[in-house]
Amino acid sequence: MSESTGGNAPRRVPLSRDRVLNGAVALASASGIGALTIRSLAQALGVKPMSLYHYVANKDELLDGVVDLVFSQIELPSTTGPWRDELYAWAHSARRVLARNSWAIALLESRATPGPATLRHHDRIIGVLREAGFPVALTAHAYALLDSYIYGFAIQESALPFNQSTAAPAVTAISRSFRDGDYPYLLELAAEHVLQPGYDFGDEFEFGLALILDGLAASIPWPDRESADSSPAV
Repeated sequence: MSESTGGNAPRRVPLSRDRVLNGAVALASASGIGALTIRSLAQALGVKPMSLYHYVANKDELLDGVVDLVFSQIELPSTTGPWRDELYAWAHSARRVLARNSWAIALLESRATPGPATLRHHDRIIGVLREAGFPVALTAHAYALLDSYIYGFAIQESALPFNQSTAAPAVTAISRSFRDGDYPYLLELAAEHVLQPGYDFGDEFEFGLALILDGLAASIPWPDRESADSSPAV
């Protein structure tokens, strides 16, 4: 890769760890994580494979760095704002990042040597829950629930054989293969929901997230509840 220097010969952009990792993310986004190797990355960057080893010791370290870079793109919530609003914004940011990097979903929780952005991300979400009054065990349950929902939705969304503009034709084509009387509830759902104007599968994320946050809010134990319940009536 090179940059023009006016009328002079192109100037080669020097390698750096940031350039290596961003190049790896670009390659994985374009060709899938299976296409990412030291050799293929070197070719994409226009350098020799050996030159990359100054910045990543091996393929595992490259994947660690790529995962950390993806985590760094997710907007972190604040521990001082309303916890529900903060987690709502964080969940939507995570979904957007995963939509851009769907190849990375399976990698995000797989690394044994997480980087600073990964650790900062996890620590912040835990901090939001703890500052909101969630006990440690409930914090663990809540974080696992949120992660599984966000990651699971991102996987499902990336695997769908249609998008917002092609949903109606795709569903119509599938339903035409049904015999009369087959799958009546599927056809009802398609006719009364999926095939309605403005349908977008992504809108289901909002519904599920609201249910989860409602459930978590109802699970927070209030220390003064017992004493308040036992107070004499006035």
